[in-house]
Amino acid sequence: MAWAATEPLFPASDVTARLARLRRLAWMIDAVFLLPGTRFRFGLNSVIGLLPVGGDTVLGAISLYIIYEAARLGVPKHKLARMLANVGVEVLGGSVPIIGDLFDMALKANLRNLAIIEDHVRGTAWQQGRWSR
Repeated sequence: MAWAATEPLFPASDVTARLARLRRLAWMIDAVFLLPGTRFRFGLNSVIGLLPVGGDTVLGAISLYIIYEAARLGVPKHKLARMLANVGVEVLGGSVPIIGDLFDMALKANLRNLAIIEDHVRGTAWQQGRWSR
């Protein structure tokens, strides 16, 4: 299977379901909790990332799954590379004890990558006349 098809491999209804699942996953990892008294959100990334070595490994694998799904949805290679860079920066920055967890809370690589996926899917659907803007 090619890593970046030119269009999604799935019907539009399946694409919508996949996006919804990725949206929930990215939200849980990066923004499910609200810091009381502020507008600042953080996710399970901050909690799991406290585990030495293993936490960042698990979070990196989840982020790579999101990129894998993006490739299956037809996101082009240059956007996949940008998504990999987002994850790489987050994993490297997150590996620094304590400060890295604060870095993860601010970067939110999975939500950034989700935005790239949604932008691509919206653009593809618009070009094919399936959705209106």
